[in-house]
Amino acid sequence: MTKDPSNGSVRLTDRLSIGVLTRIFPRDLVDEIVNEAGRREKRSRLLPAHVVVYFVLGLGLFFGESYDEVMRRLVGGLQFMRNWPSSWAVPTSSAMSQARQRLGEEPLRELFRRVARPIAGPGDVNAWFAGRRVMAIDGVVLDAPDTPANEEEFGYTTGGRGSSVFPHVRIVGLGECATHALVGAVIGRSSQGERTLAYDLVTDLEPDMLVLADRGFYSFRLWTAVLETGADLLFRVSTKNVLPVIEVLADGSYTSVLVQADNQSAIRKGAARREKREAGASNKWLLQNGKLCRVIEYTIEGSEDKEVYRLVTSILDPEDAPSSELAALYSERWEFELTLDEIEIHQLGHGRVLRSKSPEMVKQEVWGILLTHYAIRHLIHEAADYAAVDDDRISFLRALRVVRRQMTGRTNFSPSPDSQR
Repeated sequence: MTKDPSNGSVRLTDRLSIGVLTRIFPRDLVDEIVNEAGRREKRSRLLPAHVVVYFVLGLGLFFGESYDEVMRRLVGGLQFMRNWPSSWAVPTSSAMSQARQRLGEEPLRELFRRVARPIAGPGDVNAWFAGRRVMAIDGVVLDAPDTPANEEEFGYTTGGRGSSVFPHVRIVGLGECATHALVGAVIGRSSQGERTLAYDLVTDLEPDMLVLADRGFYSFRLWTAVLETGADLLFRVSTKNVLPVIEVLADGSYTSVLVQADNQSAIRKGAARREKREAGASNKWLLQNGKLCRVIEYTIEGSEDKEVYRLVTSILDPEDAPSSELAALYSERWEFELTLDEIEIHQLGHGRVLRSKSPEMVKQEVWGILLTHYAIRHLIHEAADYAAVDDDRISFLRALRVVRRQMTGRTNFSPSPDSQR
């Protein structure tokens, strides 16, 4: 225990926070989520649930550090400010591991669901296209410790070079291209396709969004589900897809119809017969069995292989979105790949393996990593907005280092004890 001049004795753990990150994940919200998940402790503990939430965030911020070191960094600022007695003993690694297990995955997953939202405002011109917020879907694979439980839950990735050394955790996310903010995520097995997992991101979409994705993500089921949210799409698709020309438009794009995969063969087999029929009858059959779309086909000037890029979009009016602008916009999808690189390379460090030996703890750890990345990106956007520069002008790695230094050197307080129940 330590003494507060105005309140008398208070628990040390009520003073623990995670520095600058508490502004993004306030104590009141953490307490609310812990209570709703039924993870509030029934007896006084050295590591109560809300402290463990911040500890998991600390693990994401100081990836690769030991439990002891992360906890010391969390309380280091308070000791420096003489608000934490130097005699306090860091809990054992076993105690911290047990505390994580008591907390489970749900509170971290719910915290991400509540907090992770698009960051860009109406004045951030680079974040919008034709009145739509530019988003992207992509995936990444992380290594988990090679334990029987992780192997059974996540499995190994197999390829031309054989099986992966570690079980692979597949993460598919939805991100805001301009700010690199990850606002939706699904965690799955290595054997689950990105396209399958992406379907679970549909609930994170909003009607003002324009979603970009590479050709590996297209499916008629996903396309239809996104349309039902009111969002628009700009996907790259394989040139092997049969997309009959219905009408050539003034900007060089053309309208066509997307159909289910099992109807693709029917289109191929019947293409010659339908060419002999009246065009209107053929188009009527297509529209009855698919979704109207617009197709943009182009090559990259100067490219040696002359590869044809084929994009399909739900924005049918070329005056609303000219084909040349959509082709240029598609490159913004790479911004989300950079987001995943920030997590995999800079935040975790190349070649790093997650620390958790059980599937639920792996998922808890992943949510902590994603939450920490979101908080850093939120701070970057605020700094960029203040300096009137693009978010890309501010280094993620430098921001990560600043947050780490600030947390250990000047830890923020949680709400004062007299405001707590």
